[in-house]
Amino acid sequence: MTEYNTEHTTIGRVELGAGGPLVGIQGLGCMGISEFYGDTDEAAARATLDAALAAGVTLFDTADAYGRGANEEFLAPFVAAHRDEITLATKFAIERSDDPAHRGVRNDRAYVRRAVEGSLRRLGVEVIDLYYMHRRDPAVPFSESVGAMAELVREGKVRHLGLSEVTGAELREAYAVHPIAALQSEWSLFSRDVERSAVGAAAELGVAFVPYSPLGRGFLTGSFADATAELPAGDYRRDQPRFTGVNAKTNAALLDPVREIARAHGASPAQVALAWVQQRAVVHGLPVVPIPGTRRPGRVAENTAATRITLSGPELALLEPIADRVAGDRYPDMTFSSAAREEG
Repeated sequence: MTEYNTEHTTIGRVELGAGGPLVGIQGLGCMGISEFYGDTDEAAARATLDAALAAGVTLFDTADAYGRGANEEFLAPFVAAHRDEITLATKFAIERSDDPAHRGVRNDRAYVRRAVEGSLRRLGVEVIDLYYMHRRDPAVPFSESVGAMAELVREGKVRHLGLSEVTGAELREAYAVHPIAALQSEWSLFSRDVERSAVGAAAELGVAFVPYSPLGRGFLTGSFADATAELPAGDYRRDQPRFTGVNAKTNAALLDPVREIARAHGASPAQVALAWVQQRAVVHGLPVVPIPGTRRPGRVAENTAATRITLSGPELALLEPIADRVAGDRYPDMTFSSAAREEG
């Protein structure tokens, strides 16, 4: 088994937006602990949270939709034990029911107010540090949705506001209603549509960027080539366009330069992919906090060690064409992605 460099000191810190919280330059996405990636070893998942905090990770990211609230409940004991050490982020807007196929998007004021009370209760806190609108319903004006979120700030239930999967124009419109600390959208070597407008708008407004799926939902680790054959039943990636059939084989071949650069640094492909996100954000003048998800303490060590890697100009040039060659959309249904609204 190849041993990768995971030695690191505690990671540095970055401010989320003007006047926002100071957090570690890499966060932890907690979604997979409760859903989407098959069965979870609860003891290992709790050890992962502890390992992340010990490594300097302070931004812990969840949502009311993850496990229909189960993810927030899982985090509650960890949050209670370390409340003054961490920045807690959660989200609202994806409406779920007992029907696993049901997905709705709600941004109306009544829903926002109901959702925050549920999250506060499940997390066992009096205030949420960073509260995101998880997805945008274009039928609801920002004056209502972000206006309702601003009410929560004034009432002391939320400290800072965030948005997820919005275009640059939408970010500017929302910011005019209330300052936005962070924009969370997919950004990786495989997914760069945010660079069309959202990244530029965030830099202009001083909004921090929080890339989710910076490892391409695991594809950029180089650990598998065909989700249908290699992932267990219940793993949602088995139905993702980039992970199956011809698309998967095409995308696996794109990782050759990632592996080449990883070997040169004594690193893993995942570390190279994370280092790319950090440096790409610097090019755009953005504070950035990627939130790779994992359920294993060893992965935390590997991921946070990526903050010590600096890619050279020639290495960045080798990686530049990858996103344009990726086969398949990010989701089977791109309706609620910012990319869909950019194209429309």
